[in-house]
Amino acid sequence: MKRKDPPDFKALARKAAQRSALNALRKTQRAADKAGVKLSDWEGEFLGSVAERVKTYGRAFGDPELGAPGQALSAMQNRKLKEIAAKAKGEDKPPPRPRRGFRKKSSDS
Repeated sequence: MKRKDPPDFKALARKAAQRSALNALRKTQRAADKAGVKLSDWEGEFLGSVAERVKTYGRAFGDPELGAPGQALSAMQNRKLKEIAAKAKGEDKPPPRPRRGFRKKSSDS
């Protein structure tokens, strides 16, 4: 009886991250189309090019310092994807947080 090789958990995690990223990109595009929200040229190109890179390379960024080792999208790509998804849902941007902390005194006074 042949012995099975143990599963490569890192490869399985990478494939799962790749599927998750592609699903999120497709879901965002479908939500924008369904809601009739007009995405800018940049946003449409972003969704298409990131999906293409994830399909081809397994992740959409080249520099390993830009994202977690097992993730398919970098931190900034995740942020932009969430912004586009919020736009597709019709959500407003949250108000800016008030600045807190020490302020530099102006030299006028």
